[in-house]
This record gives sequence, structure tokens and C-alpha cells, in this order.
Amino acid sequence: MSGGLSHDGTLYAVPFYGGSSMIMYRTDLMEAAGLEMPEAPTWDFVREAAAAMTDRDAEINGICLRGKAGCGEGGAFITAMSNSFGARWFDLDWKPQFDTETWANTLNFYKGMMDESGPAGFSINGFNENLPLFQQGKCGRWIDATVAASFVTNPDESSVADSVGFALAPDTGLGKRSNWLWAWALGIPAGTQKEEAAKAFIEWATSKDYIEMVAANEGGANVPPGARTSLYENPGYQAVPFAQMTLDSILSADPANPTVEPSPYVGIQFAAIPEFAGLATEVSQEFSAAYAGQQTVEEALEKAQA
Repeated sequence: MSGGLSHDGTLYAVPFYGGSSMIMYRTDLMEAAGLEMPEAPTWDFVREAAAAMTDRDAEINGICLRGKAGCGEGGAFITAMSNSFGARWFDLDWKPQFDTETWANTLNFYKGMMDESGPAGFSINGFNENLPLFQQGKCGRWIDATVAASFVTNPDESSVADSVGFALAPDTGLGKRSNWLWAWALGIPAGTQKEEAAKAFIEWATSKDYIEMVAANEGGANVPPGARTSLYENPGYQAVPFAQMTLDSILSADPANPTVEPSPYVGIQFAAIPEFAGLATEVSQEFSAAYAGQQTVEEALEKAQA
């Protein structure tokens, strides 16, 4: 996490929590389908399992994924997914790459799988829409931020808390998985009049003492993950059911080399350039329109390329 917040070896903000994305799935539905979940599945297996777990009459969707327009919503998910299919946003000359077979494969696979096994209206679903669907038992599997694991395993909030398993985000055998990497961090604006107080707060809020306080008052599952290596060396935290898979997911992400073919940018679910938020918002709007059947995948990719 510190690498993404540093420049030339200097840390400019301190991660409060960090995370990746992973598969959260219903162990009982997998068992009922006669399937065993690998720790590092392929997209083909995920699609097959999603179809086997889908029961429309019982309002169970085999898979829930972000389709909502927005650079940090469906745009983030499909970009991370596209990495595993061999796609990239730009080539080394910064030319857009949406007119490639790899992007067509990504979108056609996503839409086909979601039409088969996803919830109605998935094109407008993001993190906040998929979370309650999973907690209410309406999703067989959900691929999203690792931080969601604490919500879906909380028996006070989730009706399926006792039957949730975890696995790495899928791949296609090309050497890149479809998980992302992100850090929520604390920094100090230049020119502040309270620099020393801010530094003291940040030191406390990212300390081992703070983590121990949260664990004591809120439980180990609610400790901010991903910020301190020492957390994953703590025997008490190792007992949290999603701790190891969260760490494995974080460590399998490589923002400096996010794509199968070389790309000119750093970042997995984004390209770290100022223009990306605007571009990704517009591109994801075209993709969401394709998911909703308002245009074809080919038309969406043509507009993204333009």
C-alpha cells in the first residue's frame, strides 16, 4: 500500500486501510450444486458455478457484480476484469484499445454471464446495491472489495453469515487476476496550521494500539485491514475467516504491471492519469447501456474507442 502513496521513496500519506477485491460465495449453495470452490478459480468456472447456483423461483442469483456507471463503480470492476482477459486501456503510444478482441471478449463474457445468472437491473447495481442482495441471500457469489467480507459475515447484518466462503478473484490463465488494489489514506494538506496535531492523530489512528482498541471494542473482523503487515502476523487476527484471503488478494495485485501486454500507466482498476476519472465515467456509461440492452456491446466499444 505504501508504494502507491509514495514518490521517489517518500511517503506522502499513510494508509488507514487497504484492500483488494475477491470472491465471496455461498458455501451451502455450492454444496447443493455439487461443486467445490478452488482457491484460485478461472472465469469459466465462476460462470459455470453461477449458472448452477441460480434459482430464479427462489430469487437466488448465481452472481452479483457491479454494472453501475461510474469510474469507481462498474468502471472499476470491468477494468480490473479486463486485465485478466488480456485487455488494456491504452497501448504504449497512449492509443485507446477498445477496438480489440480482448475488450470484446471481456464485455461479451460479462454480459453473457450476468444475463444468465445475475439479478434483474444489474446495469444500475454498484457496491451499495449488491451488498444487501448478498446479505439477504439473493446472491450465490459476489466479487467486490475485500472490506465487504466483514459485512457479509456479520450475523447481525447478514442472513447468510454462517455460510460464506472466500476465493481469489478469477483469471483466464493469462497471468493476471481480476482483482484490484486500493488504499484509503490520511495525508496533511500543505500550509495547514495544525501540522503537529495532524501528525499526532495520524500516528495514533494507524498504530497497533488503535487496531487493538478496535478489536477489543468492535471485534477482530472490524479492524481496518491491509494497512499494517503486523496485523497479519497477529494470531488473534489470523482467526478471522477472511483475513488470509484478503492478504493473498492484496499481495497478488501489481499496480506497476497491471496488464498482460505492457501498458504506459500505473494502476489496476484505473490508469493513474488526471484525465482518467472523466474518461472512465463516460466509457462506463456506454458499457452500462450495453448491459441494459440499450445498445450492443460492439456499439458501446465503438463509442468508448471514439
